[in-house]
Amino acid sequence: MIDGSAGEGGGQVLRSALSLSILTGRPFAMTEIRGKRRKPGLMRQHLTAVRAATVISSAKVVGDSIKSMELEFTPQAVRGGRYEFAVGSGGSAMLILQTILLPLCFADSPSEVVIEGGTHNPMAPPFDFIQRVYLPILERMGAQVNLRLEQMGFYPAGGGKIVATIEPIKALKSLVLDERGALLGRNARAIANHLPASIAERELVVVRDRLDLSEEDTSAAHFDPAPGMGNVLLLDLKYEALTEVFTGFGENGISAEKVVGKVCTAVERYLKSTAPVGDYLADQLLLPFALAGGGRFTCTALTKHFKTNVQTIERFLKIKIQAEREERLAWNITFKK
Repeated sequence: MIDGSAGEGGGQVLRSALSLSILTGRPFAMTEIRGKRRKPGLMRQHLTAVRAATVISSAKVVGDSIKSMELEFTPQAVRGGRYEFAVGSGGSAMLILQTILLPLCFADSPSEVVIEGGTHNPMAPPFDFIQRVYLPILERMGAQVNLRLEQMGFYPAGGGKIVATIEPIKALKSLVLDERGALLGRNARAIANHLPASIAERELVVVRDRLDLSEEDTSAAHFDPAPGMGNVLLLDLKYEALTEVFTGFGENGISAEKVVGKVCTAVERYLKSTAPVGDYLADQLLLPFALAGGGRFTCTALTKHFKTNVQTIERFLKIKIQAEREERLAWNITFKK
């Protein structure tokens, strides 16, 4: 029995449990799903993740309904194929993909997955983070995944669309990721959808001033192809070992300058550390590194999501995840069977 309100008490526990259940063939029961959220239970996004996991593994499920606080999930063998899922709101399509991505890497045949929903959501990793940060590391571990963006979808309107093709593999290779290597480049892109172009331009002025970027390193995009209004700033730091992407989303009542200020502060904090793996990426890498059965990485911080994810993973896998502080902004994370 898994307590869904444990740790940070959000959807991470559910998504990780679904992935691990399929990967190990072990059923689970969960209570108090998202118990620490203002609106607890399964919301549309989380229900879509449950149903996506159910479909790819022909699982037997009890409790898969909106606002359900309890779930029983019994998977069968994961199968490759063509799948289509729709969140039906601005809920994150990227989190749906992450729930089923690693299980489909170990399917019996290739897969093509089409997901409609939010691709750029302030409460989830955006498409750009998954494509440019997360997937290149998975590929170094042996995964074969291609991901493309067919339509941006901002929260709360949604309407975005992604397509992932996944080739089956036998195992993930362990990886050591404890150095960034040389800095190869920095760039920032500001996007305004159904909003004045001046918002994106103002954001880039702040970025150039705070982080000493040139005009050649920044670009603005103003277009109206996606449903609803949306504004996002994406700032890439490209190193020899990996790329990190820092993101800020425009919000009603908050100036463009303040939105970008938070992003710049996050970048400056990252640059003060020697760790290659940022706060959010550390949480994302826990499951693939655990599945590989070894390896290590160095990260900037241990978030509540990170600690909760460690507890969930260790319930399903015979792996010990050890965290040791190296310096104020660096933690060594080691995976041992």
